Amino acid sequence: MTLILEEAAAVSFEFDYKILAQKVIEEAIREENFPYEAEVSLLLVSAEEIHTINLEHRQIDAPTDVLSFPLIAYPSPGDFSHLEEDEDNFNPDTGEALLGDIVLCTDKVREQAERFEHSEKREYAFLILHSMLHLFGYDHMTQKEAAVMEEKQNKILNYMGILR
Repeated sequence: MTLILEEAAAVSFEFDYKILAQKVIEEAIREENFPYEAEVSLLLVSAEEIHTINLEHRQIDAPTDVLSFPLIAYPSPGDFSHLEEDEDNFNPDTGEALLGDIVLCTDKVREQAERFEHSEKREYAFLILHSMLHLFGYDHMTQKEAAVMEEKQNKILNYMGILR
């Protein structure tokens, strides 16, 4: 698994955010039984930067905590059976599946950790995991979809010992 991590904002977490990102992504891949080696891009940005990206891509004029940009279209969430039908789903140099990009706001990690009364480490892991599920085709537009995502998130974070 390749993680391309870029920092467009100052990062001052009191935990090893690079290793944690790698572990959360690897655990999401394992739990979903993703059958290929994968590549994921993670960009850490400020509230200002994510505000601009949110406006540009979603026409929402406000900062958000995390944005997911999946590069693979799935017939249904977690259905990886058709990936090989499109060679564009894979990096031609490495053969890894190109899952997509995650843009995470470090300011929101701090803000939401305080608001939800848990650690920045937990919030950071949660947001990456949440985005990984989006990169696998999951969404939360209905109550049923949201329940599926919530159950998967809780299962993985609990397994990793990253609790509230």
